[in-house]
Amino acid sequence: MKNVNTANVENLKSAKTSPNAKNLANPKIAKNAKNPAKNPAKNPAKNLANPPSIENPQNPSNNPKNPTNPQTAENPTNTPNLDSISAKTPYFTFDNIALYKGDVLDKSNFKRGFFDLGITSPPYNLGIEYGSNNDEISYEEYLKFSQKWLQNCYFWAKDRARFCLNIPLDKNKGGQQSIGADLTNIAKCVGWRYHSTIIWNEGNISRRTAWGSWLSASAPYVIAPVEIIVVLYKNEWRRGRGQNDITKEEFMAWTNGLWSFNGESKKHIGHPAPFPRELPRRCVKLFSFVGDVVFDPFSGSGTSILEASLNARKAVGLEIDSGYCELSKKRIQDWGNVLKIT
Repeated sequence: MKNVNTANVENLKSAKTSPNAKNLANPKIAKNAKNPAKNPAKNPAKNLANPPSIENPQNPSNNPKNPTNPQTAENPTNTPNLDSISAKTPYFTFDNIALYKGDVLDKSNFKRGFFDLGITSPPYNLGIEYGSNNDEISYEEYLKFSQKWLQNCYFWAKDRARFCLNIPLDKNKGGQQSIGADLTNIAKCVGWRYHSTIIWNEGNISRRTAWGSWLSASAPYVIAPVEIIVVLYKNEWRRGRGQNDITKEEFMAWTNGLWSFNGESKKHIGHPAPFPRELPRRCVKLFSFVGDVVFDPFSGSGTSILEASLNARKAVGLEIDSGYCELSKKRIQDWGNVLKIT
């Protein structure tokens, strides 16, 4: 994330969760962090559809682009054509996908109220190398950066839009911080309303092990080997009617707030913190209708927008790094070629 001066980010009001989340006035904001979400791949739970690897899409029928008897989503007149959501030219388009290259801190990227569901995993500020972007700034700067991009996403969201925010529960690098609680509180300060939290057990306990004072009560570290998906919404939670494509089995399993599936391999995808495909797939089917617009403001390797497209939604991604824009383009084109053949 390159550093940039951003003027007068509004103070956070009533941020009580962490002292670092208070009185954040007038700081330097690191120029947008590229993020993609964070780890890794897919290993969906039992009895749930096991979609093929995006990189080896051998059975695209598991994620039909054109489901049987598709209908128009809720309030079709309010579902924008992807050509109308921005005055800027997309970096890449394919079918029902539009990828834009730009900074999430730039409010002019999109028009007001264009998306129904946001799914993202922002930079974690853990020193991960995201191509041309810096992911290691002070925690105070990180919270200010988070405030600004969450404000922009609120502006870009439709009324009754939902937002699924995948973030760590906590962090210990550079000092213990309640990052999950702090970002949730910031989201509420800028207008988002809180609905629920999903705990994601990614099954990789060794990756987040921290001992502190070994075998001593002096200063032990306790780090939960889980991440969270904070579910937010704009103004009202309940939506009207639309076409659903979630099965009974999926609905019953996914409304349980503990999700267990593996992360994605960064070597396999070519990104330092890739989304596991199963995460956006569940969010898309559980929180949106067929035909809705799904948006990822930290698109990274493109997993969220690809998964949205494969589940018959319109997909919009925003990515600051040219290398990851190219990676997304290639993955989407590879999938498109397979779907044409089949």
